[in-house]
Amino acid sequence: MNSGFPPSSSLTAGSPEPGDALWQSCLDQLAQELPEQQFNTWIRPLQAVVSADLASVRITVGNRFKLDWIRAQYVQRMAQLLGQMNGEPVQVELVLAQRETPVRLIQSRPHADHEPLLESTPLVDDASVSGFRTRLNSALTFDTLVEGSANRMARAAATHVANSPGHLYNPLFIYGGVGLGKTHLVHAVGNALLAQRPDAKVLYIHAEQFVSDVVKAYQRKTFDEFKHHYHSLDLLLIDDVQFFANKERTQEEFFNAFEALLAKKSHIVMTSDTYPKGLTDIHERLVSRFDSGLTVAIEPPELEMRVAILMSKARAEGTEMPEEVAFFVAKNVRSNVRELEGALRKILAYSRFNQKEISIQLARDALRDLLSIQNRQISVENIQKTVADYYKIKVADMYSKKRPASIARPRQIAMYLAKELTQKSLPEIGELFGGRDHTTVLHAVRKIGGERQQLTELNQQLHILEQTLKG
Repeated sequence: MNSGFPPSSSLTAGSPEPGDALWQSCLDQLAQELPEQQFNTWIRPLQAVVSADLASVRITVGNRFKLDWIRAQYVQRMAQLLGQMNGEPVQVELVLAQRETPVRLIQSRPHADHEPLLESTPLVDDASVSGFRTRLNSALTFDTLVEGSANRMARAAATHVANSPGHLYNPLFIYGGVGLGKTHLVHAVGNALLAQRPDAKVLYIHAEQFVSDVVKAYQRKTFDEFKHHYHSLDLLLIDDVQFFANKERTQEEFFNAFEALLAKKSHIVMTSDTYPKGLTDIHERLVSRFDSGLTVAIEPPELEMRVAILMSKARAEGTEMPEEVAFFVAKNVRSNVRELEGALRKILAYSRFNQKEISIQLARDALRDLLSIQNRQISVENIQKTVADYYKIKVADMYSKKRPASIARPRQIAMYLAKELTQKSLPEIGELFGGRDHTTVLHAVRKIGGERQQLTELNQQLHILEQTLKG
């Protein structure tokens, strides 16, 4: 049966065929629209075949997770671009690569994809399993992790790993700022796997502990024991691999452990404060290994997710937090989950000490110092100066009428941060940006807020700016 597709015409740049040219033009446009890291991760590896009549494009994707993500994030834009370039509508079809047949089998398993783990599954003892010390915290599970758009992709990937270690996304590299839930997620992977396979050798460590173990093995000449310990694992969960920077012997030993574990189809899950290619002073061959599986980001939680986290953690402490109080706190504590937990502890302690019910006024009193410092340190003027310095433009450009992208984009980012980090109203912000209308500010806030969820590079830039502003 003729599908209309050439029998084997995986497209390559520079081919004279019309289909080749159409797909390459689409790639060129996407390369301009997307951050380089995002384009290289999701778009560049794709293989496409264009039908002879240019009406359909079949794109082959390496695994199910990437297929779902590309369908959700990029297919609509691809179809739009291809249609514009072709002058006629183009249908985009995603298919799994033939070699990825096991992915389909995994998808059909009871725990695959979005279905939760059974709540009746016993939690793991954080001291040891079958005599093996896991260092896992049994309280950090998928069930106790609040899900939102900020961590949904990372959580889905982590769930896949827990259900089918050694097969999908190996290694899994999770990155994001401090206090966003990376550690919780890796513990959840370990606990979920051990709930299914109690005899599995699972180890959670911080990168500094691995460094310490290397030093001890070197001093005591016990590298055989060291290698046996690490190379025999079924699942290695390691936090903050950026701490390997400038530690040559540690990097060498981790590379050896990495290769040994992958060879025996054991799984590795790592976290870092930046994406693999953003790591400094770590050997290129190690960075390339970090980037060889699946790299996913955890972003700062959005408002609704912060509210859900506060209410969930309050319930865990045996207290109900009114929703309006949770919204008040969430609007004022924006950076990460750790700061939210600190604010919640202050409110609960203040409530118990003064024997008063939790209210917005009580929260305001309990967090007076935090709110005072925040309001004093972060002003719209400070945001304008910080953003201007970061993007190498003049502060005057923030309230000028100039509209080139090199100026308009930073100006929109500054407006977004002003709304996020200060208590100023939209009209007040507009006035401070050269007397602009509040609808202009609202457009900027919605635009940057929406793109932050999609564009890894923009999210990284905003995170840096927020940390700079908060000192």
